[in-house]
Amino acid sequence: MMLGKWLAIELLLLVGMFYNVLGAFVGVNIGTDVSNLPEASSLVAILKANQITHVRLYDADAHMLNALSNTGIEVVVGVTNHEVLGIGQSPSTAATWINKNVVAYVPSTNITAIAVGSEVLTTIPHAAPVLVPAMNNLHKALVASNLNFQIKVSAPQSLDIIPRPFPPSTATFNSTWNSTIYQMLQFLKNTNSYFMLNAYPYYGYTNGDGIFPIDYALFRPLPSVKQIVDPNTLFHYESMLDAMVDATYYSVEALNFTVIPIVVTETGWPWLGGANEPDATVENAKTFNGNLIRRVLNNSGPPSQPDIPINSYIYELLNEDKRPGPVSERNWGVLLNNGTPVYPLSWSTSLQASGNSSTVFCVAKEDADSDDLGKGLNWACGQIQVNCTPIQEGQPCYSPNTYQNHASYAFNDYYQKMHSSGGTCDFSGTATITNVDPSYGSCIFAGSTNSSINGGTTPSTSAFGPSSLFSRSPALQVPGPWIIVPAMFLILISL
Repeated sequence: MMLGKWLAIELLLLVGMFYNVLGAFVGVNIGTDVSNLPEASSLVAILKANQITHVRLYDADAHMLNALSNTGIEVVVGVTNHEVLGIGQSPSTAATWINKNVVAYVPSTNITAIAVGSEVLTTIPHAAPVLVPAMNNLHKALVASNLNFQIKVSAPQSLDIIPRPFPPSTATFNSTWNSTIYQMLQFLKNTNSYFMLNAYPYYGYTNGDGIFPIDYALFRPLPSVKQIVDPNTLFHYESMLDAMVDATYYSVEALNFTVIPIVVTETGWPWLGGANEPDATVENAKTFNGNLIRRVLNNSGPPSQPDIPINSYIYELLNEDKRPGPVSERNWGVLLNNGTPVYPLSWSTSLQASGNSSTVFCVAKEDADSDDLGKGLNWACGQIQVNCTPIQEGQPCYSPNTYQNHASYAFNDYYQKMHSSGGTCDFSGTATITNVDPSYGSCIFAGSTNSSINGGTTPSTSAFGPSSLFSRSPALQVPGPWIIVPAMFLILISL
């Protein structure tokens, strides 16, 4: 029995050694300041349904660690801020923590890292003197359990420890923390670990007094006259996140350390804010997180370190409705607390396709009127060639139960099957062509090549069918499922 356990641990050790070979990833944070936190088994079902392969916990919750058993999902467990002092002051406390929260679950639960505290230097600065001792004590306990190669120890820090992150080439850490940060970097280098960075372009933009355009924060292309360039290196920065990560690399270099990989342990965009938070919108959150996934999965790094992917964890899976502060603080989740997606988001590697991909899709326009989308949806699903079963309740593409989502699926299914014989992607102006894969989780959109589309533009409406689609008698109405009702929890979909 014990021999089998240790053989399994050795196998996971080998997997950990080849970590960098496996390519880039996007994971998700799971916070717990939630009024009605779903059961751990339901949360894990959501992770699996959305093909999420990496997750960060802010603690070492036993229910979550048990539920993650035998899933293969890579797990970062957290030492809470109030635990840091005790672990930093006592090796035996660290050993007890490791035995209780790590050894008890591996190898069946794939724990790969321990995050010591959350932004300790900026949130509980009085604990700074014991931060690195806590990391050392935990590492020594891992060594004693023969887990130090499989499981890395690091400590997430806010970008706020870099007072002037732009231009990246001149960035340095706040000198107040130089001693602690130097010790931490030495620890990371000695243990072959990585730097955990919490970086939020949302705050970089909203607190930037208009210096940077919002497109830069959202990974959108910038016009040639608005390129963001480091005047010292002449590196062009296509996104604020790239610049933030590079600022951290340069700050590490300024303390005379060679490259220590950086993992972004928190980033995201809130989808709802108060009256004074106009940029916290569903559209911006969807754009940021969707583009983040595409950016990370192209497997490249920022300009100064192009060969080191910007592996990232999206903040966060669920809205933490118990958090204090402005409205936006409670609305970062990609899911509502009942499990309904706030917006479609694909975590799959299908998003590795670049902007010039030959695969095209027909989707509903973001600003299309809901009534018009409903009419187009009814028409499309009334065509004998179109399969609208996946958007029926209980099927993979039902959630989110919105006209936008359901119409996109129906429009695309019609277009993929009919464009070769004259069908177009127009639907009286409510649809558009895109080469960004709208698939998410187990909801897969059919795709086609754009070789038959003239310059990638939308063909005229004359080939679509009825010349005035929305004036047509609703003889082909689709029944009840198009009424918007609260979606069932995602675990029910996965059953």
